[in-house]
Amino acid sequence: MVNRDSLREAQRATGPAAILAIGTANPVGNLLDQESFADYYFKITKSEHLQPLKEKLKIICDRSTVKTRYAHMTEELLEQYPSIRNPNEASLEARLGVMIDSVPELGKEAALRALKEWGRPMSSITHVVFCAGAGVDMPGADYQLVKRLGLSPSVKRVMMYHLGCYGGGTVLRVAKDIVENDRDARVLTVNVELCTVSSFRGTEGISLDTLVAQALFGDGAAALVVGADPIEGVENPIFEMAFAAQTILPESEGKILGQLKENGLRVHLDREVPQIVAGNIETSLVHALKQFGVSDWNSIFWVAHPGGPAILNQVEAKLQLKPEKLRATRHVLREFGNMSSATVLFILDRMRKQSAAEGHATTGEGLEWGILCGLGPGITLETVVLHSVPI
Repeated sequence: MVNRDSLREAQRATGPAAILAIGTANPVGNLLDQESFADYYFKITKSEHLQPLKEKLKIICDRSTVKTRYAHMTEELLEQYPSIRNPNEASLEARLGVMIDSVPELGKEAALRALKEWGRPMSSITHVVFCAGAGVDMPGADYQLVKRLGLSPSVKRVMMYHLGCYGGGTVLRVAKDIVENDRDARVLTVNVELCTVSSFRGTEGISLDTLVAQALFGDGAAALVVGADPIEGVENPIFEMAFAAQTILPESEGKILGQLKENGLRVHLDREVPQIVAGNIETSLVHALKQFGVSDWNSIFWVAHPGGPAILNQVEAKLQLKPEKLRATRHVLREFGNMSSATVLFILDRMRKQSAAEGHATTGEGLEWGILCGLGPGITLETVVLHSVPI
């Protein structure tokens, strides 16, 4: 007779979940230069006569600290789908038509890079966890990705739509739970965000929130392979995940919103967001890191979703972080903008490459412990405790 407890114990991993590979991708052909973006935006929206509004966008762009961003939205696309340019015209069907094909295709590019680094056969992927802020259809982007990659039809899929910027932490938390309960599981996580397609709109009746979104958001995809009990000599862990949690910050309801309407995604970012995040993040840090004997926030490496410079500045001041702690985060914000859920995974990739280039002994700037923070609508905060591994 089969011993159920023994069988269950044999299925569980003995070690923690580990990130085994990372791949990223951005749309090609439309790299936005922040210095000239206001002129470009008012040109493609045929609103060059609104000079005072253009000057306001220039100020927002300058304060964003963003230098460049990648965009799937192009002038050619606007000519093909003119309704997207007109905020008073229903354009949801046009936007979804663009994204239903483009989301899985960009996800495929990032996934192929992660799979190449991982080095094992695609047939060893047992699960796909896909997160996207756009393209709701059935079957979804997860199904399309499986087909385009040629993964097994028996791969187990989880599809997450419209989580927003905290979704980078969510996919890690879900993948962690899967692989630690199944030692043979290998999870491919994919985050794809085409923010410039979902939230682009013309200037008529434009709000300050919408101007900020036009200045801050970029497009990108990130893919990871996650597994536990890595095969020695075959799989090379980049980071281990020691703990993961999610919480809704107090007094934050309605402060970050994203509402999908007939004329696209409308984003609301309250002025109080930086203050709320800075005032509450330490509680989550204590909850996550106290069990590992960490109480000095400068003794760990940081992989934090940027949100925007105001959030980073207030968190840095509140926690008395040294400027170098948020260096990787600020680099990704500067070079790519805010790519919603994919951003924090770009920062994770930057962290390990930066550590190697500077000759650190471990993937986390030579430090043992680190924290990954995903932040988005709710206000929802995802925290993942990372353990650095030798380079």
